[in-house]
This record gives sequence, C-alpha cells and structure tokens, in this order.
Amino acid sequence: MKLRRERKKFIVPMNSMSDVAFLLLVFIMLLSLINYRREVKIDYPEAAAAKRTSAEKNLEIWVDKAGAVYLDGLPSDLGAIEIAITDIYQDAPDTRVHVIADRDTSFRDVNRVLQTLQLLQYRVVSFVVKDE
Repeated sequence: MKLRRERKKFIVPMNSMSDVAFLLLVFIMLLSLINYRREVKIDYPEAAAAKRTSAEKNLEIWVDKAGAVYLDGLPSDLGAIEIAITDIYQDAPDTRVHVIADRDTSFRDVNRVLQTLQLLQYRVVSFVVKDE
C-alpha cells in the first residue's frame, strides 16, 4: 500500500505586500536623512564676500572655541595634521584644506594651524564661513 502525502498549496499573501513596500519606503527615507558627515559643533563666522569651492577633494581642519583641533571631525593634534597633509599632498596635490574655526576661537589657535600649513608650504587653503 502506497501512502501518499497530501501537499498543501503554498500561498503568498499579496495583501501585505503593499504594507511591506510602504515600510521599506519609510525606512529608506529615514536613513537618507541621517548625516554621516562628522562635524564639530561650531558657530560659523560671517564674511563680506565668499566663494564656493568643490566639496569633493577637501581636508577639513576644525578649530573649536577652546582651541581643540579636529581633522575631518575627529580629535587630532597639529603633528597628526602635518602627517595627514603630507600624505594627501603626495596622493592628490590639488586637495583643498578647509580651515573651519568657531566665531569665538582666538586668533592664536587659528594661527597655530596656519603656521603648520605655512611650514608645509601648503597653498590651497580656504576659510569656511557662514552660508547665506
């Protein structure tokens, strides 16, 4: 006697597919709002005239109110900045260095960064100001 097992029909519930698609859409929209760029919270200074530069090949040096220095959003020191600039200059000499300092940062702290850039004879430097 041969026993035959009865197979159940497999049914994909199509009614819930629209709910899943909607949830995926909401999830993707929320992920797109997350800012992955590491930034130091500063109050940007203002300038009478400003020029836009490309944001693709930049090295950002942040100086906060207390004079702490950050390299691309990570705490750093001037020695590490010197090494990073030297490495970047060897790979891509047209990389622009953006110096981003808080409005209340003392000039002495910004000048330390500028002296490092001057020592390296790095000439492609910009100061970032508040965008209108």
